[in-house]
Amino acid sequence: MHGRNTLKVGSCGAVGKQLSPIDKVRLLGRVIPDLEAAIGGAEREPLRFPYGALADLGSAPSAEEIDEVRCEMWRDFPREER
Repeated sequence: MHGRNTLKVGSCGAVGKQLSPIDKVRLLGRVIPDLEAAIGGAEREPLRFPYGALADLGSAPSAEEIDEVRCEMWRDFPREER
């Protein structure tokens, strides 16, 4: 894979910045298939829909439970005397 004409990343980046936008797209069109071949067509894990992602945590607290805990938290909070 590494031949005699291997360029360093820095010099490739410098040359790439000099290309026109369409030439950059053409370069990517040539480079991406090589990258895919080098990776070996690695399978990606399918994306999961986020609904139910936290189901293993159990049911959510009720509004009453939230209010109760909120009151407990704020009970000893210092208040300004006016």
